[in-house]
Amino acid sequence: MQQYSQTKALWAVTRASFKAIFAHPASIFFSLMFPIIFVLIFGAFGNGSTPVYRIAIAQGSDTSVTNQFYQGLKNHPQIRIIDFKDTVARRKEMVRGKLTGIVSILPVSDSLKAAAYVVRIVSTSASNNTIPALERILDDLKLRYQLAASGFKEELITMMPTAREEVRKYRSIDFVLPGQLGFSILFSTLFGIAFTFFNLRESLVLKRFYASPVNRTNILLGVGASRLFYQLLSVIVLILFGHYVLNFTLQHGVFTFLEILIMTVVMLFLLMGVGLIFSSIVKSDTSIPLLINLFGFPQMMLSGTFFPIDVFPTWLQEICKLLPLTQYNDAIRKISFEGLHITDCLKELGIMGIWIAVIYIILGKVLKWE
Repeated sequence: MQQYSQTKALWAVTRASFKAIFAHPASIFFSLMFPIIFVLIFGAFGNGSTPVYRIAIAQGSDTSVTNQFYQGLKNHPQIRIIDFKDTVARRKEMVRGKLTGIVSILPVSDSLKAAAYVVRIVSTSASNNTIPALERILDDLKLRYQLAASGFKEELITMMPTAREEVRKYRSIDFVLPGQLGFSILFSTLFGIAFTFFNLRESLVLKRFYASPVNRTNILLGVGASRLFYQLLSVIVLILFGHYVLNFTLQHGVFTFLEILIMTVVMLFLLMGVGLIFSSIVKSDTSIPLLINLFGFPQMMLSGTFFPIDVFPTWLQEICKLLPLTQYNDAIRKISFEGLHITDCLKELGIMGIWIAVIYIILGKVLKWE
């Protein structure tokens, strides 16, 4: 008697599930076209949030409590001053566009009535989009300081031209597209997996599979693999569109592209587990969207999808950093624009790995076949 081939069974389940996805044109539009429309809108017009500019203060600057100009800069709601242990780390942040610039506030002794300063910004072309806003903030602080100190009778703040080093240019699309990748795979994977397995269970298809020679693991792998391939297809389309149409940065070309796909596979594996849990614990398909929204919307808002988490209070940022979507978004931005590799994203992989372990332990206890 010929032995039943589990490999052929796995391939048959995967192929059938993949065909079933394309039987619904609406899902194709949501997964492929909607993210492109979203990227076009946000990539062209920005994310609309109030930005926070990360700066460093140059050594030798007057940062005393009596320097009202510095105190005004320090307490400005759109300014976050970062302290660096060494200049190498500071320069890396500037080259990557994560640090808007280094501000020097040097005292001069020309004024007899009030403290006078020479202010200058040192930055790179990676911050071309944010430097003008920082310059406006400094100009506003200059006017306020001079009005309070001398009533405009004396030029107390001298603004020197910004010194800008030419490096890679950071575009809004370099922030928007990774966030849109995370957003699209989050919801489309959760909805796809949860509804697919729920419907298979309710229609007794899973029960019939369970009574067949097909291994249960192969059933999960087959349906899961079809969804993974489909989501990877949507990611590939979005990345290629962003790169060739909107100049999305792929620092090391094809190699960067492949590393993004590897990170995406890890995230998809995590989301597949969540979707399977939801499909197993609900008694009605009307409960699935509620669970997905409870899981997805906090991550969508708190993971740096549409705006940097720097805009949040420090205590909330620490919570944001624990979310898997935050780690995925951060890793994709590091790999694509900053030119880092997966080996430089071990922290992100570690946190995602902890989520995966917890999710699949829970799945092993709640998974239902009938």
